Amino acid sequence: MFWNEEIECMPVDELKKLQLKELQTLIKHVYENNEFYGNRMREQGVKPEDIQTLDDIVKLPFMYKQDLRDFYPTKLFTVPNTDVVRYHVSSGTTGKPTLVGYTRNDIDYWNDALARSLTSIGITSDDIIQVSYGYGLFTGGLGLHYGAEVVGATVLPSGTGGTERQLELMMDLGVTAIACTPSYLVHMNDVAKKMGIDFRRDTKLRKAILGAEPWTAGMRKHLEESMGIKTYDIYGTSEMAGPMYTECEECNGIHICGDIMYVEIIDPETDLPVKPGERGEMVVTMLKKEAFPLIRYRIKDLTCLREEVCKCGRTSPRIDRITGRSDDMLIIRGINVFPSQVEHTLMQIPEVGDQYMIIVERESALDTMTVQVEIKPEAFSDKVDDMNALKKRIEHEAKKYLNVAVKIELMPSGSLPRFEGKAKRVIDRRQL
Repeated sequence: MFWNEEIECMPVDELKKLQLKELQTLIKHVYENNEFYGNRMREQGVKPEDIQTLDDIVKLPFMYKQDLRDFYPTKLFTVPNTDVVRYHVSSGTTGKPTLVGYTRNDIDYWNDALARSLTSIGITSDDIIQVSYGYGLFTGGLGLHYGAEVVGATVLPSGTGGTERQLELMMDLGVTAIACTPSYLVHMNDVAKKMGIDFRRDTKLRKAILGAEPWTAGMRKHLEESMGIKTYDIYGTSEMAGPMYTECEECNGIHICGDIMYVEIIDPETDLPVKPGERGEMVVTMLKKEAFPLIRYRIKDLTCLREEVCKCGRTSPRIDRITGRSDDMLIIRGINVFPSQVEHTLMQIPEVGDQYMIIVERESALDTMTVQVEIKPEAFSDKVDDMNALKKRIEHEAKKYLNVAVKIELMPSGSLPRFEGKAKRVIDRRQL
């Protein structure tokens, strides 16, 4: 158990004073010690002494992922290379990757944040946690690994792949919690059924810490009901450090360690702050990061900020479930559509299985969207009329919720690709 009551239950006004102090120290440091930050602030006409309140953060320039590529590999670092104890490299990018460095203190803050988060969902030294995120350059595996060890839990560093072996180890070792992508847990559940494994009967698994890709409340309900477990959302990016923050046992928003990170929510079109509780793009400032500071970083994830105190007693700010990214939005005939909206719609239909694929094409200058949907075995029929009726019902529900016509293709269970890492749900052939 890792519980920091002084910080986690600090009165909100005191937390904001602490955040301002940390922000002012950070701004002075980067202004004086890094050419990128110093030049960017001078171009914006702002000096460290201009930051007198937290609201003054809007005077500072934004930072973008392209900056990380343009100044690759270490030109954004603010410490000597001799102080860097680890590198991580982001996955899934084109061109130059984004590289992040860590000092010893950076690693400690990362571990601290994760240990607090794991404690908030009830992980203790009694738990055995199976880490099925990727290890290596990706931050997911090592992040959960060290955070769990700080709490005192026993770690099974299984990584990705070898699902049948992972299930055997889960049963043999009495694993009580797993950390992985939601799509991999869906895949693991499918494999378990084929192996005749019942999670309730044959395992001690009770908690799943799921992240690295957006997932919906419908997916949560499905996993919890089918596996007999409790699921928790985890959030983080390689630029921030890695996976850091989770929901608590209330499952009503992801707690952010306010002494480590400051969050803004802006309108991605106007770049202006939105009203409290309104959804927008998250902008993060890492208050305690030595090697690779982030100041007003446009992270692109869409959420809203909750400022009311959680029922768990923690006063830290909370963000809502990530519904997608502003740069993942699909525009179909002038209508904005997010993959998470598609998943939410499908999860309301009892006959629909866990897997789907979105295919976007352009026909005669018009955009079309086809959703391939796996149907549960018990719902699949040889009767054409029954399948046509189900297809039309799903198309009707999709149009009702998405406000755009969608073509549905019914697929047999097990026919669509499975993913051991991040799921790839969209094929946009307009860009090919």
